[in-house]
Amino acid sequence: MNNAYSWYSHLTKPSWSPPSWLFGPVWTILYVIIAISFGRVFQLFFQKKIELFILLPFILNLLCNFTFTYFQFGLKNNLLAAVDILLILTTLIWAIIAIYPYARWISYIQIPYLLWVSFATILQLTVTYLNWK
Repeated sequence: MNNAYSWYSHLTKPSWSPPSWLFGPVWTILYVIIAISFGRVFQLFFQKKIELFILLPFILNLLCNFTFTYFQFGLKNNLLAAVDILLILTTLIWAIIAIYPYARWISYIQIPYLLWVSFATILQLTVTYLNWK
């Protein structure tokens, strides 16, 4: 994986790109938020308080979130990573809207995740563009 991070460090990035050390702490905090809130959504589903359609964007968001690292650092494919992060953003917005009538706090607690993913989406699209061959 060090080779992949070395590859990423050599990509052309915008001047406003955050330092690489920032990603670990930010994602650690976000994964705690995701674990708590998404865990509650799964609990609501298993308690039959919400339908599968409400749970679906959360499942899709997790799948897309987990595949991003593989696309970006495993395959070293900026285009797949860009498509994937657009799916992360889309499923997150869908999840926030879907759960709002059932548990507003879950929607509200997603705001830091939404802000970071919005920023990361713009960053990924910019990196993809700047390194397009």
